[in-house]
Amino acid sequence: MHQICIQVRGKEFRVADASFSLLTGNDIETRLVRAGGIIFREGEQANELFVIKSGYVRIQVGNKTMADLPADTIFGEMALIDNEPRSATAAALTDVELVPVSEKQFLFLVSQTPHFALKVMRTLAQRLRTMNKGVF
Repeated sequence: MHQICIQVRGKEFRVADASFSLLTGNDIETRLVRAGGIIFREGEQANELFVIKSGYVRIQVGNKTMADLPADTIFGEMALIDNEPRSATAAALTDVELVPVSEKQFLFLVSQTPHFALKVMRTLAQRLRTMNKGVF
């Protein structure tokens, strides 16, 4: 049986399943995006979210910077949750190494790992609170 782990904001979540192989070690599929490269654009359809393995990602809505995200941060999850187009553009602020997580993998993690699901909910709530502070 394989051990599956994913790191989100420095917290490691594990689940055991022989058919699933999302690892944050060196043998996982990663995607390198050079500084200034676009990861996804506002309005695009989504089929994956990302975990930042190294580097920084800037999240923008229009020309407004919403956040600069460091390593071990999950992003792009909102479009998978609500099946709507991307609500922001994500660009590599530095060279970044990303771990793409497909919708199928995400749904597996959410259904099999309550701590992962809770962390995603807390991340969304924290981002909403931050946005509200800027609006009200």
